[in-house]
Amino acid sequence: MIHVFVGPTLPRSEPQLAVPGVRVRPPARHGDLFDSALRRGDTVVLIDGVYHQALALRHKEILAAMGRGVSMIGAASIGALRAAELAPFGMLGVGAIYTSYIRGEIDGDDEVAVGQAPDGEWDALTWPVVNLRHVLHLAQAAEVVDEERATHLLEALRAVYYPQRTTAAVWAVCHRQGETDFAAWLAGRLDQNSHFGDLKRADALIAVRTALTGWVQSAETRPAPAAWETTYFRRWSNTFARTAADGLELATEDRLVYQQIFDPRFRERWTAYLEHCSLNPADGPGLPLEVHLSQLTGGDLPAHQVFHPPLDLRDEASVALLMEGETEQDRQAVARYAAALAQIHRSRPGFSTDAVRDDLTRQILLRVWQCPEADFEAEASARGLGCGAGAVEAAKRIVPGFLDESNERAEFGHAC
Repeated sequence: MIHVFVGPTLPRSEPQLAVPGVRVRPPARHGDLFDSALRRGDTVVLIDGVYHQALALRHKEILAAMGRGVSMIGAASIGALRAAELAPFGMLGVGAIYTSYIRGEIDGDDEVAVGQAPDGEWDALTWPVVNLRHVLHLAQAAEVVDEERATHLLEALRAVYYPQRTTAAVWAVCHRQGETDFAAWLAGRLDQNSHFGDLKRADALIAVRTALTGWVQSAETRPAPAAWETTYFRRWSNTFARTAADGLELATEDRLVYQQIFDPRFRERWTAYLEHCSLNPADGPGLPLEVHLSQLTGGDLPAHQVFHPPLDLRDEASVALLMEGETEQDRQAVARYAAALAQIHRSRPGFSTDAVRDDLTRQILLRVWQCPEADFEAEASARGLGCGAGAVEAAKRIVPGFLDESNERAEFGHAC
């Protein structure tokens, strides 16, 4: 399967994107390459990506994808930039824009940035610098402008903030600079060919054609885990891990947090997980948890206060152990809570769980755990949440759904 991340550079109606085996995806963003639909042997053609209105695709996400056997081709926009940065690790870059990045002729992401339509069509609303520079080179070749005038005009056009560099703005700058002949020449070329001077489009088509020829990154050039495995990457992979069950696709982290909060026996499961980690360390032979604890503390402290192993939700054995007590009803509840949170995000643009009150979340946890305030820190630690503050932060995602259900129960009770 060829996955093409594209938006303003090529329309979805482009014939090359309708070829069997090609899946068109929106502009790439942080987390997209964790998608389980990207499998070993697939190819990703990275053309467009978002970065202003959402978190940009990180380099280590690309390295991890290549490491698990996904071939990566970049061109035209953020794809050209990332390919130039990751060429030493085996990412293939193609096209004139990629070549300019590699040669150091251009070096900023502002070269390829465009304003995009917010309606899901991802149309480009503005001119990128790379296309303007290319058009000016063509104008020089046609003797419409000389090199000095082209340089001055490019500087003036580049000074316009990229989301405001519309065609109308381009015409206005040209007239202000006295380049009316160039503006008339460009308008005429665009009337004849709406893609005239569109260097990004030309490079994107080369990238898609390259993928269709069957290019595959060799196994010898794939990066090793050391290139991407960091604490941050594990955090990202946990955030984007998803599982399918009972006809639902749920965030694995949401399922775990639900168990940590609501399963009355989760303390036992966390201890079992600590035992599993003690017997199966990544850096040497293991020891029973009790022996390990005795060596470190003499057995004076509970294991959950001593050991805080990093949690990797990609590890199926760990997930199975932690979810041992999960029921179908639990998963249905996770889905309801996720839907409640999503509804708030839709109704309140810019909403973050940071806005959920700490004191309210803490009171909900004390109520669910039925523990006194003095035991809150110990209870949070025993459930694998680290500390009281960690428990509050993790639990904020369930607060909207929990309050909705609590209100419904209260209303039902009053009605009866």
